[in-house]
Amino acid sequence: MDVVLLARIQFALTIGFHFLFPAMTLGTALIILISESVYLVNGDETYRKITDFMARLLGAIFVVGAATGIVMEFSFGTNWSGYSRMVGDVIGPILAAEGVIAFFLESVFIGVLLFGRGRVSKGAYWVSAFLVFIGGHLSAFWIVVANSWMQTPAGYMITPEGALYLTNFTDAIFNASTLPRFMHTVIASWITCSVLGAGIAAYHLLKKRHTGTIKKLMQISMILFIITPLLQLATGHIHARQVIVTQPSKAASLEGHFDSNMPGVPLYIAGWVDEKNEKTYGIGIPGLLSFLNDWSFRSKITGLNDIPPDERPPVNFVFQTYHIMVGIGMLLIGLGILGGYLLVTRRLYTARWYLMLLPFLIPLPHIAHETGWMSAELGRQPWVVYHVLRTSDAVSVVVPAGSIMFSLVMFSLIYLLLFIVFVSIIVRLVKAGPAD
Repeated sequence: MDVVLLARIQFALTIGFHFLFPAMTLGTALIILISESVYLVNGDETYRKITDFMARLLGAIFVVGAATGIVMEFSFGTNWSGYSRMVGDVIGPILAAEGVIAFFLESVFIGVLLFGRGRVSKGAYWVSAFLVFIGGHLSAFWIVVANSWMQTPAGYMITPEGALYLTNFTDAIFNASTLPRFMHTVIASWITCSVLGAGIAAYHLLKKRHTGTIKKLMQISMILFIITPLLQLATGHIHARQVIVTQPSKAASLEGHFDSNMPGVPLYIAGWVDEKNEKTYGIGIPGLLSFLNDWSFRSKITGLNDIPPDERPPVNFVFQTYHIMVGIGMLLIGLGILGGYLLVTRRLYTARWYLMLLPFLIPLPHIAHETGWMSAELGRQPWVVYHVLRTSDAVSVVVPAGSIMFSLVMFSLIYLLLFIVFVSIIVRLVKAGPAD
């Protein structure tokens, strides 16, 4: 197989598997901070039990996430030496900031959450919960900065030797896509753990176990489940408008849009892109994409016909993954509003059909994460740094295809084993529930 393709598959495997865990970390830390804040204020022991229960889950999530993240960063120097040589002076300081400013902060105070109850004061324990929350979000910020810079590079110059160096660190950090992508990523994590918390609470309510504590966990999770998908709809809209301006080839691929001269671009609910004949078939709402972009049903948006064929991503794949993400997001909005209605009408704890549904929703945000990531990263192709460095020029030329294939198989087996162990630990913790 082609070396570039194998290297891309291997990196997709490592980062795709790793991303499962940060996506749970931020939201779990949010639930911990909320429950511990209530416990600090009113001393209700049920909220302390929620904190301790979620902290145990967070410990397992954090350990696996940290281990898989290290593998991902090492691959920059092994499989992507061309990328490292050209942009190392830009990406290096950003990743270093993530480790020094955020990761160590989160790591230290997770230890306090896991082992400090009863050994430190209630105030100190709350501060630890707050710093874990801040550290996790700072870590996510710096990782999103690194990826956003690759999408919309800024604050750099190219030397005569072809390397990049920073000219303005602030411009590099706050490039055109950093803030929309950061908010979109963070709220996605909050959604993930609102669904996770609601699913866990539903399981115990159906089993009639830990009822008092579990009802409080359900309240926290359901309120987040009502609010966060709606917030995500807003951040997704802002992010989409930014992509239309800064990455027109990606934006056109997300919606299967070819004709730049078309007044009133439709928004497809579902469909199929015929890349060869440059047509999109499906269910679309005429003019809606144009309206969402600039509030005019007749405005034009750059289409793929204005993009050279060798600079287009795999359009149909990007289109499909994007629409899977959006479809899951809309489904979660509806189910969150339904849960809110049941909560307000005091029927949530007795609606068995809804409680039985909630645990099965837990994988959906993860599927949305992965498909959204695929559409974002493949939508940037054939560039690893948009309009600066092609993916084919970023790969390590001295690493043979056989070596990459061997390591890909080994990583797949190790990650499969790691995932089985992780799931078994989480299932055991969930079944045990909040400690009495």
